[in-house]
Amino acid sequence: MSWRFRPLRRRAFLKGAAALAMLSCVPNALSAEDATGVQPRTGQEGTAKDIVMLHGASEGGWCFDKFRGVFEGLGWTCHAPDLIGSGKDKAGVDEKLGLTNYRAEFAAFLETLPPKPVLLGHSRGAMLAQLARALILVSPAPRAGILPSSDSEKDLSQSLMGIASFWKTLINPDFDLACFYSLNLVPKDRRRAVLDKFGPESGLAYFEMFFWMLDKTQAAAVDTNAVRCPVLCLSGTDDNLVSLETARVGVAPYRGATFWEQPGHGHMLPVEPGAEDIAPRIEGWMHHFATR
Repeated sequence: MSWRFRPLRRRAFLKGAAALAMLSCVPNALSAEDATGVQPRTGQEGTAKDIVMLHGASEGGWCFDKFRGVFEGLGWTCHAPDLIGSGKDKAGVDEKLGLTNYRAEFAAFLETLPPKPVLLGHSRGAMLAQLARALILVSPAPRAGILPSSDSEKDLSQSLMGIASFWKTLINPDFDLACFYSLNLVPKDRRRAVLDKFGPESGLAYFEMFFWMLDKTQAAAVDTNAVRCPVLCLSGTDDNLVSLETARVGVAPYRGATFWEQPGHGHMLPVEPGAEDIAPRIEGWMHHFATR
């Protein structure tokens, strides 16, 4: 695929980096052929059918509405929490929030559920999700140690470097940037409505992700050796925010990981047309690996 590039003005980036819905990454599984043929699931002895879906930057649990409808119809109990400052809690965002805060909040939420549910993370949400009996990564953001592989990814990092102390501020969504980077496969007449659900994001969280090499806390680091569960990764061929190559590098350390390349999809795959068709395939994979 060819990348079309538009220079990012300082002000435009400061207003809009949050709309990029960030990246993400984590871990392990098998083959797409195992996920065909889906029927309603009943009678799985001793196995709670809980799935937790964690959103990316600036998003909220709302981005999984299409997936939720399919999964619940097939017998799964779905949880899609809003992290602080996201979804219905936009007012709670703080420029001092970092990945460590988000990870701790998510861990506390998991403590309220049956042990080791299936986890599905979109973008940054995939970076925060690790310990599960099965893990699904959608448009995964790169963890610490992974460098950008496409021109568009590099351009974002360069633009951030031109903003003084961006890690001390909040970054708000910008419609034009979102249309290019993350909403490019969302129908044009729906893009504004989707963006209106986005909220501001902490500049500190962006710093920890984009400039992990300068982050003393290594908040974006993932212990790949600790991930032992089956892992499925989905990445759109037209994702202008996290390229296919970056996504593949992210899952490479996880033995047996399944990678599904999704033609005609971008970064916001869960809200794009066709999400309802992808969800049953995901459920088939979950049933194969997570309900034994």
